[in-house]
Amino acid sequence: MRWLNESEMAAWLEFVSASHLLERLIEEQLKEASDLTHPQYEILVHLADAPDWQLRMSELARRVVITKSGLTYQIGRLEKRGLVERRRCDSDDRGILAALTDKGMACLKSTAPGHVKVVRQNLIDVLDPDELAVIARAMAKVRHAHGHHEHTGH
Repeated sequence: MRWLNESEMAAWLEFVSASHLLERLIEEQLKEASDLTHPQYEILVHLADAPDWQLRMSELARRVVITKSGLTYQIGRLEKRGLVERRRCDSDDRGILAALTDKGMACLKSTAPGHVKVVRQNLIDVLDPDELAVIARAMAKVRHAHGHHEHTGH
C-alpha cells in the first residue's frame, strides 16, 4: 500500500471539496430552474446533441457515465414529465432509443442559460486560461485511464 504524501493528499482533498461544492451549486440551480437533477440535465444535453435527438439507451448510459439501471430510472422520471420518450430501434428489435421531445428541448433551452451562468461564475471565471487548460488535460487523462475517450458533460 502506497499512502498519499502531503502534496498528493492536499490535491485530493481540494479536488473532492471543489467537486462536491460545484455539484451542489449545479444541483440547486437545476432544481430551482426546472426541477431537474444534474444527471437528467446531462441526458437532455446528450439527446439534444444527437442526430434526430435520439440515442440508444446503452450509448446514452456510456456518454452520461451512468449504469444502465440508473439511466432507466432517470429516463422513466423524464418520461413522466414528457421530456423524453422511449422508442424501439428500427434496425434492432432489442434496441431501445431514448428520444428528446419538443417539450424536453424547450426545457433544456430555458434551463441552459442559468446552468452555464453557475458553471461560469463558480469555475470558469475563477480560473485563468492556463489553469483551465491544465485542468482539462488532467481530467482527460483520468477519463482516458478508465476507458472513457469521449467528452461526457456540458
